[in-house]
Formats: sequence, C-alpha cells, structure tokens
Amino acid sequence: MTAAATSTPRIAIVTGAGTGIGRSAALALLGDGWTVALAGRRPEPLDTVADESGAGARAFAVPTDVSNPASVRALFAAVVERFGRVDLLFNNAGTGNPPGLMEDWTPEQWKGVVDINLNGMFYCLQQAFRTMKAQSRRGGRIINNGSISATTPRPNSAAYTATKHAVEGLTKTASLDGRKYDIAVGQIDVGNAMTAMGGRMASGVPQANGEIAVEPVMDVDIVGRSVLYMASLPLEANVMYHTVMATKMPFAGRG
Repeated sequence: MTAAATSTPRIAIVTGAGTGIGRSAALALLGDGWTVALAGRRPEPLDTVADESGAGARAFAVPTDVSNPASVRALFAAVVERFGRVDLLFNNAGTGNPPGLMEDWTPEQWKGVVDINLNGMFYCLQQAFRTMKAQSRRGGRIINNGSISATTPRPNSAAYTATKHAVEGLTKTASLDGRKYDIAVGQIDVGNAMTAMGGRMASGVPQANGEIAVEPVMDVDIVGRSVLYMASLPLEANVMYHTVMATKMPFAGRG
C-alpha cells in the first residue's frame, strides 16, 4: 500500500533534496502523497523543488548542513515540531572526490568528503533512531544512499569509495540494531544516473586501463521511483540492498 492509498499522513525527510537524486526522490514521494521535509545546505534549490512539486504545505524546506550535528538535530526537531513524527529518512546527501590526484589532496579535502558522506550520514541516522523509537506508532524506515563504487571503484576515487564502503557497514549494523525498535534500514546503490555528479559519464570518464570512455547513463527519475518503491513497503519487509544502474554501463564482469 502506498502513502497515497492511506489516510494516515506519512512524514519523510530527504537530505540533499535540492538537486539530483534527492530532488528526484523528494518529488516522487510528494507525488505519492507523502509529506516531505526537504533538507539541504542551500535554501534556493529546496524552495524550487517545493514549488515544482505543487504539494503546498506537504513540502517543507529546512536548510541543513548534514556535516554539522547541531544542524541535523535542528532539522529533526523542526520536523517533529511541525508534523509530530518521522516515518522515513532518505539519507542521501553526499559529495564526490576532491579534484586532482589522491596524492595531492590536502587533509582538509579528505575530511570534507568524510564529514558529509560518512559523518553526516551517521548524524542523520542517529537522529532518526532517536525519533523513530520514541514516537507513538513506533518505528520507521531509513534508506541510505550508498554506491556501486563500494564494490567496483573508479580510478582516483579513494575518498568517495572509502566513505561508501563505510555506508554499507552503517546500513548493515543499523538494520540489525533497528529491529527491536521496528526500524527498517536499507540502502540504494546507484550507477550512472543523469545528475550533476553522474552526468559526467556521458562526456567520458577514466577507465581502469587508463582510457577515457563515454558510459551510458539513465534518467535520474528512475532512482526516485526506486526510492518510492522501497519507502512504500510495510515495515515487516525491508529491501536491504537495491542496485539500480544504467543497463549497459561497465560494471558487471569486465565492462
């Protein structure tokens, strides 16, 4: 049963909601009748998504820096104050690798990726646990945005790949720890969606053999529909790992 098919309001938080995968997932959820808190560092893209959705008061923009634990606490507090609960967290906010070669990165560049992709994801997951286990009609669902890079990395992607390996560990342990609170935790791994981050594949990216090659990409709204599917399941069921990718991208086997 989808959110649109029930009269009980369903409340979601989507981080990184202003662009890319977060935007697509937020619009898919809003289109299905969910109430969605749109979280992101820049308020203007969040307001644009809210306006585009036509969802009115069901779209709630909350400027948030996930790398700042106080900002994450304020996000969850604002949502609970306004809507009374949180049923879904799409833990999506992330960033790519620093420019240039790994050996030239500064410690600050490395930490910048870790602070968003790993620490930020933990801060959001932690606040979701605190909220979901304490609310009346206990429980909820958390979907972490991982990456196929965790198993099949690209050249010169140490920061992004290392954090996405860690996300897989967060997903598995949180899935275990959430059972006693009726919290279902899963992960979506995306390959070559047409976004600002993934769209560069269409113009050519380095391959393992050193060549530059154009790779197939897919419509980002396919990812939004995948998130909606995972979110629509009853809490007795969980998709722990969901991979959605451009069919012909070099991932399986040797290309």
